[in-house]
Amino acid sequence: MPQFKPITILLVEDNADDVRLTQEALRGARMIHQLQVARDGVEALAFLRRQEPFADSPRPDLILLDLNMPRKDGREVLVEVKGDADLKRIPVVVFTTSQAEEDILRAYNLHANAYITKPVDLGQFFKILQTLEQFWATVVTLPPNRPKTL
Repeated sequence: MPQFKPITILLVEDNADDVRLTQEALRGARMIHQLQVARDGVEALAFLRRQEPFADSPRPDLILLDLNMPRKDGREVLVEVKGDADLKRIPVVVFTTSQAEEDILRAYNLHANAYITKPVDLGQFFKILQTLEQFWATVVTLPPNRPKTL
C-alpha cells in the first residue's frame, strides 16, 4: 500500500478558470495537499524566493507551471528555477495548452520534469490532475522540502 504524504503544490497560472478547475480536480482527488497559486511568473518567483508578500510561504514540493503568462512567462520562470541552487530540485511539471514541438523541446532542455498539454475535455483535465497528484504524492520520492546544497 502506498504511503500518502501531504504535498505542497505551487500552481503558476494566470487563467482564473484553469485555477478554479485545478482546485476542483485536486479537491476531488481526496489527497492531502496544499495548493498555492501564483498568477504570473513574477509572483511565482517572489513566492519561491519568499519575498514580500510571501515571506512566510511554504516551500512547494511540486510546481505546476503554465507557459503563456503576462509579465514573466513560464519559460523564463523555468530558466530561473532550474538555474537557482536553492530551487532547482523542486520538480517542475509544465502544464500548458501549447502542443508546439518547440515548446516541448525547450521545456525539457530547460530541465522540466514533465510536460503535459492541458486537455480541453473536462473529465480528462480532472483525471490528469488527480493522477499527477497521486504520482507525486505516493510513487516518487521527493527531495527534502528545504534548501540544501551538496
